[in-house]
Amino acid sequence: MASPAIKFEPQTTPSAISSRAGLLKDRLLSITPEICYERAELITESYKETEGMPVILRRAKALEKILAKMVIRIQPDELIVGNHTPKPRSSPIFPEFSFAWIEAEFDRLAQRAGDVFLISDECKEKLSAVFKYWQGKTTQEYASNLMPADAKAAQANGVFTVGNYFFLGVGHICVDYGMVLQKGYLGIKADVLKEKLTLDLTNPADLKKSQFLQAVEIACDAAISFAARFAAEAEKQAQAETNDQRKQELLAIAANCRKVPANPAQTFYESLQSFWFVQLIIQLESNGHSISPGRFDIYMYPYYKKDIMSGKLTPEQAMELIECLWVKFNEINKVRDEASTKAFGGYPMFQNLIVGGQTADGRDSTNELSYLCLEATENVRLPQPSLSIRFHQGTPQKFLIKSSAVAALGLGMPAMYNDHVIIPSLAARGVSLEDARDYCVIGCVEPQKGGKTEGWHDAAFFSLAKCLELALNDGIDPVTGVQLGLKTGTLATMATFDKVMDAYRNQIEYFVKLLVISNNCCDIAHGSICPLPLLSSMVQDCVAKGKSLQEGGAHYNFTGPQGVGVANVGDALVALKKLVYGEKIVSRATLADALNKNWAGYETERQIMLNQAPKFGNDDDAADELARLAARIYCEEVEKYTNPRGGQFQAGLYPVSANVPLGAVVGALPDGRLAGTPLADGVSPVSGRDIKGPTAAAKSVAKLDHEIASNGTLFNQKFLPNALKGETGLGNLAALIRSYFSLGGLHVQFNVISKETLEDAQRNPEQYRSLVVRVAGYSAFFTSLDRSLQEDIIARTEHDF
Repeated sequence: MASPAIKFEPQTTPSAISSRAGLLKDRLLSITPEICYERAELITESYKETEGMPVILRRAKALEKILAKMVIRIQPDELIVGNHTPKPRSSPIFPEFSFAWIEAEFDRLAQRAGDVFLISDECKEKLSAVFKYWQGKTTQEYASNLMPADAKAAQANGVFTVGNYFFLGVGHICVDYGMVLQKGYLGIKADVLKEKLTLDLTNPADLKKSQFLQAVEIACDAAISFAARFAAEAEKQAQAETNDQRKQELLAIAANCRKVPANPAQTFYESLQSFWFVQLIIQLESNGHSISPGRFDIYMYPYYKKDIMSGKLTPEQAMELIECLWVKFNEINKVRDEASTKAFGGYPMFQNLIVGGQTADGRDSTNELSYLCLEATENVRLPQPSLSIRFHQGTPQKFLIKSSAVAALGLGMPAMYNDHVIIPSLAARGVSLEDARDYCVIGCVEPQKGGKTEGWHDAAFFSLAKCLELALNDGIDPVTGVQLGLKTGTLATMATFDKVMDAYRNQIEYFVKLLVISNNCCDIAHGSICPLPLLSSMVQDCVAKGKSLQEGGAHYNFTGPQGVGVANVGDALVALKKLVYGEKIVSRATLADALNKNWAGYETERQIMLNQAPKFGNDDDAADELARLAARIYCEEVEKYTNPRGGQFQAGLYPVSANVPLGAVVGALPDGRLAGTPLADGVSPVSGRDIKGPTAAAKSVAKLDHEIASNGTLFNQKFLPNALKGETGLGNLAALIRSYFSLGGLHVQFNVISKETLEDAQRNPEQYRSLVVRVAGYSAFFTSLDRSLQEDIIARTEHDF
């Protein structure tokens, strides 16, 4: 039975948030995030009850327990319902992945510089009691026991980090939302039943498969019952409601939740509610972030178009519903350890929603809903969802101008992606042409075919700069004095520049191998301990194979570690080649001593290395080609390896914001960089060195081999607000985007804000609580960031046209 017609009167004007969504937004911003113990207690109770059962069934029963017993709420004025925790913006705890770090930081959570969380004494006590059960049972401990000592040493000394999957859930996925909208969970259960009828339980493989299918059935039933709880709550509130308008809204909510996600959605309103239950429950099953909605304007459009054409829905009503959903995205939160807040600051959840692009047969797919998503972001002005657009030569100029206008607001959104690079790069990795054309973006900048891929994006952050530093010091870490890498000689003993390149290449090879080992240890741990049946049921091939995603059930399987410090290495190499080995202005011995002393007593030499060598970001082939080579060496090494799920490693070139903590453990470099300063952001030039304007910077970045970095590249540009004002400013920005993409760039995003505004926000944070900026591959509230991240954003080059 379809839901009753929507009975609400939205109050919207162009570029103004509806009054309802405005109330929801203001309420959200007034909340300080807290730590919630509820999920941790419930999953612990379930695990105690299911001792001895197969792990996949334990995971399904745990989700069943959580969804049946957690506190649910429907807030005043809500039209789309479903909560992550009893209080919005709070964070559940997932002890099955790790717990020691949070227990150690109980007393720091409310005092730390970024991503503050309140935690009550009661919560501390309850979590401490829960954690006792999990000792020796987490994915972190399992992975750690698998890892060799040299891999752990490389992580501890800042060559690379796999902390995201070492401590937490995997996430980084786009499920087949369209399938759930079309089939409902009852339809998925029907597919499971068909698969069960083919099993021969005397076959051990089929016996194991039957356990997975049973787990999917349990998880689907749990999701259906969860929605029914909200239906009952809405009916209860409707009975007590005296305002007739709100009573009708609550009855519509109840009807939606009775219908979806159990059954196929029939209306746009139902499809939004069904979508939200999917998005929410994924993040209750596991705490992996970057649960990305993908091509929202494609799978939602049929419902929108049908309701608009029938008169059941007006564009104003649709906009208000979308705005309400946009606010809901920002209720989801996640606590990270304090060190991680310096690399992932601003409470990011990386829920990447992308619009525009092409159909599977290569036609432009832009539709009315694509524009509404842009307008909703313009109206709501919150960090989530992380809005992106796809660009190709057939993209309407109107759509590009509208995207540029939203970018000019200073939200750091939408990020922009180039079909003409991404589609071939995915096809080269074995993705079919039709699937490659249907790609979405996960988390920050990671392309994949939604609903068919387990990509393990952000699998690690790998410091290219640290490898160069080790290459110049015979594998000894100058920061600690530890023999960390291979013995490849010292700068003073390397007679030619080719020897430097050989040493860099050898260090990259050595540490990429350790990175792969570390990632595969984490991969094995998640497959063994924390398979996710509900998530797996929404990715193609898992039900047919009878395998969870974590065991290789997806159609496409990848692992994607990121290289960090491309511009730093490029600048350092060109300075060495030109000034040390070429013109011999600075001797190898002198430079080696200067680097060892962090340039103390060598300021003259530092200024020579800074100013007399070309720099990446100025359309100078000498610098740009060495940056390209440095990055390509890393990417080619990464793609040699495979993962436990039967898939390939693929490299990316972006840091999220790990360029700050990774830079903190890299000493002085030959380009004049001082020890401990942040590395360059993604494939962007080093801050302040791209002095020939935005076009020259874009041309340099486009010279990198973006196709081989098929896990994504990230290019940040920062503009003064006046540069993008009026038709001329937006036209200039659109032309820059088209030109950059025509040259082979993969991604670009913009911060449009002045240095003065950011510095004032540092001094007066209470006046800027809603200031949203682009950090790396995500946007966040500026005042919630650790100061080191704030300073990194402030230091970025400001461009004008």
